[in-house]
Amino acid sequence: MPDTAVAEFKPLSRTEMAARAARDIPEGWYVNLGIGIPTMIADHVPSEREVIFHSENGVLGMGPQPPKDQVDPWLINAGKQYVTLRKGGSFVHHADSFAMIRGGHIDLCVLGGFEVAENGDLANWATSENDTAPAVGGAMDLAAGAKRLWVLMEHTTKDGRSKVVHRCTYPLTAVGAVKRVYTNLAVLDVTERGFVVRDMAPGLSFEALQERTDAKLLQG
Repeated sequence: MPDTAVAEFKPLSRTEMAARAARDIPEGWYVNLGIGIPTMIADHVPSEREVIFHSENGVLGMGPQPPKDQVDPWLINAGKQYVTLRKGGSFVHHADSFAMIRGGHIDLCVLGGFEVAENGDLANWATSENDTAPAVGGAMDLAAGAKRLWVLMEHTTKDGRSKVVHRCTYPLTAVGAVKRVYTNLAVLDVTERGFVVRDMAPGLSFEALQERTDAKLLQG
């Protein structure tokens, strides 16, 4: 007979993943959103909450994506996506933007990832030494300069290989920097003991989650 705990659970959609992470961002934090799923977080923070989104190309105070008929072609984020500017938002020089990052003024950075290891290592820019990506890019500065680093990514690859691993096999972006991981299956804190499960997709059992995870998981 099939394992009902496995059969009945439904992974979170990318929109639901972004909304889940958005709920955990405290009021008043300055937050950088990386390319990919993390950029969707800005769509899920209500206007009455004060969360200041930063983009390394020089935007401070980003809002959600605009409706298609209200696009400002000059207002984009680092991933070249159209964004809006919340009340009080501003534009700064590229160098000033990186001074905010390297000076430790960003409370949180949320990046995508190819792999996250149980010791907090992150690989998110290349999948081999022969990858076509020219360099690690601004993710390196963000991982090292932000006060906290969360990763938002799918739990497994398309062929079912775990992206939550004992040790990264891809070129590293940062060493020991990740504090929390949000996936379509779970929310995991990175601790001295390893990955601690804080939340799981509705209907998913701890045992089923462990089966889909390379690293050993601990119950919170």
